[in-house]
Formats: sequence, structure tokens, C-alpha cells
Amino acid sequence: MLVVGLTGGIATGKSTVSSLFRTSGVPVIDADELARKAVAPGTRALSQIAAFFGPDVILPDGSLDRKRLGSIVFNDEAKRKKLNAIVHPAVRRAMLWEVLKHWVRGERMCVLDVPLLIEGGLWRWVGCIVVVYCSPEIQLRRLIARDNSTEAEASARISSQLPIASKVAYADVVVDNSGTRAELEDQVRLCAKRLERAAGRWWVVSWLVPPFAVLSAAVTISLRLLRHAGAGRS
Repeated sequence: MLVVGLTGGIATGKSTVSSLFRTSGVPVIDADELARKAVAPGTRALSQIAAFFGPDVILPDGSLDRKRLGSIVFNDEAKRKKLNAIVHPAVRRAMLWEVLKHWVRGERMCVLDVPLLIEGGLWRWVGCIVVVYCSPEIQLRRLIARDNSTEAEASARISSQLPIASKVAYADVVVDNSGTRAELEDQVRLCAKRLERAAGRWWVVSWLVPPFAVLSAAVTISLRLLRHAGAGRS
């Protein structure tokens, strides 16, 4: 089974592309959705967050006050790293479980929708990386319109992330969302066909013979790491 990592920058259209993949019948594992479940009331992660950041980040109904927590970690790298150290392991376990479920079902491929695919290092563990791109100027304009924010606020949010051009450097496939919705739909349709070809016919062998699946994954990961290491030296 081909595991595809889908990522992008804020307001580049990653969520739209993810939705289009779903519509076309491609299984999508949403890291944000799993992250919400990981910090649901009663979870270990939520208890750890409350212990470190204080009870003020918990709403009266027992759920996480995401807005308040976000304001705490936004400009504090140490606290942001602590939050990630609490949440990311739980999310990664959940993602692995979802991938295994799709493999057991005999899916040809699945898409991991992960905003921090590159920053979190998960790019190393996928068979193909798809990055949703638009120019920084369009990204800024869309973010201002989407959130009704000032240019300064939008620029600060974009600057807090890894530049989209840096993410493109990791991509096997780039979906350019600088145009119209119709153009984006065409690109995603072509991307899905390309990914199906990349999955090939060997996915059946991988499904029927688990050791072959492990070997295939190991080779794919090794080649990706070697390729990226070579690009870093060039």
C-alpha cells in the first residue's frame, strides 16, 4: 500500500485538496482530527496539558480551550515544543493504527493529511510527498480574507511556519493552487491517477505477503532518506 503524505502551508488550500481526494474515493487520514481526539476529555494527553499549562486551558465542560492554549504557545518556542511532545506521540500512534486498518482492508493507497509533515519529521516514513503550494502573495491575501485579519497578523502567522518554498523542496508532487477551483480539481484528479500508477500492481503482493510489504517500505524509506541527503549536500 502506498502511503502518501499531504501537506502545505496555512491558507495554501491543503484542506481543500484533502477533501477532493476523499471525494475521488482515496482514503484520507486527517492528523488534525486525530489530534482533537488525542486531547479529548479523559485522555492522558489532556491531563498532561492541564498539569503543565494550568487549569485555565480547560473549559468548564472539561474540553481543551484551544484558543487560550494557542495564545500561550504561539510566541513561546519552549512551551510549543512541550505541547508537541505531549500531543505528537499520541497522534502518531493513532495515525499508524489508521494506516494499518487501511492496509488490512486491502487499500491500494491512503493519504496522511499532516500540516507539520515536514517539520515533525514524518516525511521520512511516507512513500510519496504531495505539497499544496501557492505563491506567498496569494497565501497572504487568502489568509487575510479567510480570517478577517490584518496584514500584520496574517504575516506573523505565515512567518511562524516553515516557508512553503522549503516544503516544496521535499515534494514528489506539487499541487499548485494559485489558480481557480476548477484548475485545482483538475490537478488533484491527475495527481490521484499518478499516485495510483505509483502504487502499481505490487500492492496486491504486499497485502498478501506482509514480509514483502515491510521490505518494500524499508527500501522506499531508505531511498527517500538517501535522496534528501544528497540534495542537502548539493
